[in-house]
Amino acid sequence: MDIRSKIILIAGPTSSGKSEFAYRIAKKINGEIVNADSMQVYKEIKILNARPSTKLVSKIKHHLYGIISVKKNFSTGTWLKLAIKKIEELRKKNKIPIIVGGTGLYFRALTNGLVKIPKISKKVRHKLIKEQKRIGQEKFYKKLIKVDPAIKNKINKNDVQRSIRAYEIKLATGKSLFDWFTKTKPRYSNYEFIKLIIDFPRSELIKKIESRTEQMIKSGGVKEVKKFKNLNINPSLSSNKIIGIKEISEFLDKKTDLTYAKQKISIKTRQYAKRQATWSRSYMADWTKIPNDEIKIFVKNFKQAILKLDQ
Repeated sequence: MDIRSKIILIAGPTSSGKSEFAYRIAKKINGEIVNADSMQVYKEIKILNARPSTKLVSKIKHHLYGIISVKKNFSTGTWLKLAIKKIEELRKKNKIPIIVGGTGLYFRALTNGLVKIPKISKKVRHKLIKEQKRIGQEKFYKKLIKVDPAIKNKINKNDVQRSIRAYEIKLATGKSLFDWFTKTKPRYSNYEFIKLIIDFPRSELIKKIESRTEQMIKSGGVKEVKKFKNLNINPSLSSNKIIGIKEISEFLDKKTDLTYAKQKISIKTRQYAKRQATWSRSYMADWTKIPNDEIKIFVKNFKQAILKLDQ
């Protein structure tokens, strides 16, 4: 097997050490790292999103991190175009692309292709937006599940934007968003990918999440949110979903204390990790699990390990 013809994918729950894992592999095989995290694309938020450290970035080239303002939305389609362009650039330089992140939809788009859904009338969307605001997200999500049961456990019940998107697709086309997934054509063939996912015991992950939350605050997380608030971001934009923005904002507005804010951030991060685990069970069943306590050994014997996977 020629490793130079491969694209390495690294996924795993938040706080599991994906960035460090990717860095170690990149050093081993002459690779460069491409971001596949929907929140790490934002320029202004580095601490709360736990972007790779200056130390890692100075030694191995990292791409698609901090490339867009929090004042703008960023779609899966945009990411896919940029990621494919970057993969081809790296291949021309004889570098091995290592795609790392925690956004399942990005990996799905890369490996399965992007869903090409017919254009939907703006009237349908505006009608659903009004309905969602009128009845609230909880009732809206329940209505969505009734008309499209395939959505259950695949879209977070609190995700307003994706709930509305799934609902409008079902109403306008008569098909589930996930039915459309089956009609996509990927750019790359499956044999080109080496798919790795970090397997982290939940009890240990919770400790890491709590530790990372503390470190975020110590490293300037509060100042980062202050700057974010001063930008007067439209509440509908995706950057508002960054974990820690709301919680620290409430502290800055003197609605809570910092201890409570940190607790809420840890809880939300654990919930997010759980959703990532649910996604991986559904869509990454064919990925190779790397136990977190075996990462060093795996990296040390990387080429031999990959040969075994390819057999």
